[in-house]
Amino acid sequence: MPEDATTFSSFTSFGSLVSEAVTESDVARVAAHGMWAPGGTLDPDAVRLGQTLAAALEDESRAALLPVELAELVAQVRAIAVPGFPRIETDDEDVRLSAFTLRQLGPGPHPLVVVPAGWQPLGWALFMYAYLTLAARGYHVVAYTPRGLGLRGLPSTSPGHIDVAGPKDWADGSAVIDYAVDAFGPGVIGFLGTSYGSGISQLVAAHDDRVQAVAALSTWGDLATSLYANGVRHVEAVTALLRLTGGTSAEERFDEETREILAHFRAGANMAAVVDWGTLRAPRSYVELTNEKGTPTFFSNTWHESLFAANQTLDTFNALTVPKRLNMWIGDHAVPEGRGLIAPPVRPGDVNIPVQEAYAWLDHHLKGDRNGVEDWAAVSSQVMFTYRTVPLRDPETGRPTGEYEIVEPALRENRRDWAEVTTGFERLVLTGGGAGGADGGLVPAAPDAAAEHWERPFVAGVDTEATAMAGMLETGREEWAGNPRIYDTQKIDRTHALVWTTGPLTGPAGSTAARRVRGIPRLALSVRSAAGSATLVAHLFDVAEDDTARIITHEPLNVDGLTPGEDRAVSWELQAAAYDIPEGHRLMLVIDSKDPLYGDLSVVWTQTVVSARAGAPAVLELPLG
Repeated sequence: MPEDATTFSSFTSFGSLVSEAVTESDVARVAAHGMWAPGGTLDPDAVRLGQTLAAALEDESRAALLPVELAELVAQVRAIAVPGFPRIETDDEDVRLSAFTLRQLGPGPHPLVVVPAGWQPLGWALFMYAYLTLAARGYHVVAYTPRGLGLRGLPSTSPGHIDVAGPKDWADGSAVIDYAVDAFGPGVIGFLGTSYGSGISQLVAAHDDRVQAVAALSTWGDLATSLYANGVRHVEAVTALLRLTGGTSAEERFDEETREILAHFRAGANMAAVVDWGTLRAPRSYVELTNEKGTPTFFSNTWHESLFAANQTLDTFNALTVPKRLNMWIGDHAVPEGRGLIAPPVRPGDVNIPVQEAYAWLDHHLKGDRNGVEDWAAVSSQVMFTYRTVPLRDPETGRPTGEYEIVEPALRENRRDWAEVTTGFERLVLTGGGAGGADGGLVPAAPDAAAEHWERPFVAGVDTEATAMAGMLETGREEWAGNPRIYDTQKIDRTHALVWTTGPLTGPAGSTAARRVRGIPRLALSVRSAAGSATLVAHLFDVAEDDTARIITHEPLNVDGLTPGEDRAVSWELQAAAYDIPEGHRLMLVIDSKDPLYGDLSVVWTQTVVSARAGAPAVLELPLG
């Protein structure tokens, strides 16, 4: 063990926290359901598994608390690598980062993977299984908790104020590299991060020439637009992140500048300062540095991402000119990758492809493995809900549980770049509603047709059944498992929402879908409100013959400074999607004024009017591919 490495017992031991055995059924449940519990908190079994693995590496007698497969992995890694638990010095005298290391024993030099922990209260200890896996693949490993994160009293907690991926975090990443170079003498260095750690990985790589590859999972490119886009504050995302700091108060966790930014955000005031603060912390702001260095960069994200929506990641990916890869998955934040970083697969022989491809990226660019990465397309998109499922049955009664199990994975499509994902657009004109407030239509735009003038009112400030998701992280977890949320479109209250629908759709002869939605939809229309402001939350649904639906995508827009009686033309992009609408299904657009995820400008019980004007039709541009 390096002289500057310490054991847990020198400051606080996970061993003292671990008293229960982790059973095979515990591991199987974590592997199946991932890291999130209801409410967007960490699953207690995932936490206990990480803590028990850490304790077993410190004290091999603790391996008896693990199932045989994991105990054998611990023994395998202990035979080839030495664990360490250092505190890594930073430029701040009072901040020494909590870290976990695995130093290869065989003759080197060996490649190194640095893993900054994600934004959650367990710090580096959550992904112990990933560190063991990396060590078994021949890497030195340094995992660390970014400053300010973690529950007080845990050995995996780092002191200081959370810098939210700011300059102190970049400098800390370089300090970790300094430590690793001195302690291990690695041949090459890569970063692997998930969520918060993925952004830090990109930022450190942009500012430090020693980073030679990055794998960024459930990642983000622009923190500013992740927090605030189209005039809309992503309120629930920030609330969820604050819940996961492990802190008891903003004063404990954040410095004065960050507390001021959070206060602006909560109040919806001085948002220009919030944007500037977020832009400083955006990997997108430093993409030219990454391009100059040529750092190979791997992105993984999800279509229904609730924390870091897909479009801002796409923008960053498209700006990169380095060797790059983008994987888009069904689900929500850290759902596809999280369970593969925490635990082995449920069934022997299975692999967690989202994580395995990240490892393959590192193996190719750090170890020089000819493993197929050299032939990968730059973009690989999983098409939503194209998996085949079978009903699950209660083992005692044999009755269907109402849930499904995936038996054939969803289709994945490879493209040389994002520009090839969308091959064209279908322009669908929104029509006025029928008599008695009937829904409007979505009809193909006729090239020479005169724009129809219409207007349709709804009562703002009340949410409807048309919501982006039932709960942050929960809906996406079910989507990934084969159980996308089913909406009853007849329950969407037309008093508080406007609806437009196509007729039953058909595709060209031989097509497997009526429409292959691929890319970023665009919406243009006019709006007015006597309240002086309005929120429009647009949702696209795939509607079956029985009027049940699945969501394709959504995006809100806030419009301020409206003049009563005057229409304003607005347009905005919805989040990117890859979705096949089956033959005979209909496409539905729903616009309402609220969603639990977002801060809105709606005034309750005021009227919002959506319209099309002569020369300015209301149009949905549907991307096809």
